[in-house]
Amino acid sequence: MANYTESIEKLIESLIRLPGIGRRSAERVVNYILSASKDEIRILSEAITKVKEIVRFCSICNNLSEEELCRICQDARRAKDTICIVEKPSDVTAIEKAGGFVGVYHVLLGSISPLEGRGPQDLKIDGLMERLKQNNIKEVIIATDADIEGETTAIYLSKLIKPFGVKLSRIGFGIPVGSNLEYADSSTLSKALEARRDI
Repeated sequence: MANYTESIEKLIESLIRLPGIGRRSAERVVNYILSASKDEIRILSEAITKVKEIVRFCSICNNLSEEELCRICQDARRAKDTICIVEKPSDVTAIEKAGGFVGVYHVLLGSISPLEGRGPQDLKIDGLMERLKQNNIKEVIIATDADIEGETTAIYLSKLIKPFGVKLSRIGFGIPVGSNLEYADSSTLSKALEARRDI
């Protein structure tokens, strides 16, 4: 291990706690910080502090926002009668980047995971139920992850939502565009067959 000063080592250890940052990446970030101007680092520090202070969850959908309502919930052009349920705010970002979806979202802020001690009570489901009761919702799309926790959450939600009589669907999973069937694993192929559509 390199012979770093106590303050540098402490910063490296702090950076390693961030997701996706290993020791080498943390060392590179520290080297950037040390070579950057004080103004650059002050701007970075202020940006981190500001995000922590002003970003909150939208009071309707739990997406990230700097106001009471997120930009999507405020947008009058969005189809408010179509809700896409996702696990985390980053899922909203991914779907928005893909384009094509013009409805609104509901962010659960997690998934059901008995092994990690997370049950339905730990998710933001009550707000979803209120939206289904109060609004004229026509369709709900469940877009939780394709892992065990996401599937468990999707099954649980479908049981809660079906009595409302809305159109209920689950996003399709399967073969990525541009890939070859021979390289897909059996689980992915199985999901692709289940998610087939008429042509």
